[in-house]
Amino acid sequence: MAEVEQSLSRVDWKKGAALSDLSGEAFWLVVDKGYEPLGLVLGNSVFSMGVTGGLATALRGLARGELVEYTELMYDSRRLALARMKAEADALGADFVVGVKIHITHHGDVMEVLAIGTAVKKVSEPQNKAHVVLPVGGFEPVIVEQRGMKR
Repeated sequence: MAEVEQSLSRVDWKKGAALSDLSGEAFWLVVDKGYEPLGLVLGNSVFSMGVTGGLATALRGLARGELVEYTELMYDSRRLALARMKAEADALGADFVVGVKIHITHHGDVMEVLAIGTAVKKVSEPQNKAHVVLPVGGFEPVIVEQRGMKR
């Protein structure tokens, strides 16, 4: 553990390269719209159902219906991971977190949630006045220009 702490103590997180989980295209769009990527931010939480919750849920799992304890566990764990990610972004002075991805991993009765994204800050006005809307659900993308709309 001392080796890890020693390696981390040599990193200056406020200078040099910013880490990002954005694709090249997404990175360009962020910069083009006047935002500066500040760095990769993450938050995680690891929750256990415990013996009582796990046993009660297992018995309820024999019948049909929602496993309320697991649902609440997932919501609580996700909210906590997102709150921790936001705290990292706030510490960097970010305005937004973009490219947020949530990963959920189960280890028996233990669930881990990892939220990861790129913290960005508004630094200038957009260089390009066109608005880009990405396609969703099989619809064609719409490019909205300053003077009107194009398809």
